[in-house]
Amino acid sequence: MMTPMNSTTPVLEVTSLAKVFGGLRAVNDFNMTIQKGELIGLIGPNGAGKTTAFNMITGLYYPSRGEILFEGNPIVGLQPHEITQMGIGRTFQNIRLFSNLSVLDNVRIAYHFHAGYGLPDGIFRTSNFYKKERELTERTQEFLEIFNLNRFETEIAKNLPYGQQRRLEIARALACNPRLLLLDEPAAGMNPKEITELMDLIHFIREKFDLTILLIEHQMRLVMDICEKITVLDFGEVIARGTPVEIQNNPKVVEAYLGKGAANVS
Repeated sequence: MMTPMNSTTPVLEVTSLAKVFGGLRAVNDFNMTIQKGELIGLIGPNGAGKTTAFNMITGLYYPSRGEILFEGNPIVGLQPHEITQMGIGRTFQNIRLFSNLSVLDNVRIAYHFHAGYGLPDGIFRTSNFYKKERELTERTQEFLEIFNLNRFETEIAKNLPYGQQRRLEIARALACNPRLLLLDEPAAGMNPKEITELMDLIHFIREKFDLTILLIEHQMRLVMDICEKITVLDFGEVIARGTPVEIQNNPKVVEAYLGKGAANVS
């Protein structure tokens, strides 16, 4: 039974989260609170524990310690599909599309959470099955138009340009109707023009779908331009939190990225 969310309940509250792989502590004592509507960046050098934190939030990893609340409800121990159904969507660092399916089918699959028919309808191909399938296709086509992907509707996903594959992955995540969206390095592999288009897209979907967004990113231009707050991880621990300006001028952050003594170089 989910606890109803009120205006003061954080969308996401992570407390004392830790993950140990053998003798390696990938994340240690990670805390984060995100309020409705915020756009937060999670940054850090390679191997800092960012994706591990995402994987615990979305149920791919079970935490070694700690608590995760989504809209006031505990989600540790739930399966990834259960967390998705609760309202958390995500993309991945390496694009995970159904590469041999069409653009339309990639998004239509996500919409099947809301199919509106049961197993008997699917097995016996009832009139309700065909009616609901038509409705799903129409909704998917409308959704693709919002993302300017409708012209690729019949294209096989792996044949899309890289930037459009990223756009499709985000569209598919949003078809699950999340309230919290986790973006794992959405600008990876993009050229400057594609990064600019991605920033516009993130702003657009945040307003259009009333989203709260947490993103991991190495492209500092994107992070500094669109995030209101930033949390910095290094060796699995939080070393800084603040606004983009505060993070840019934080000696610990400069040292983490550039090495010891770099913060003192003028």
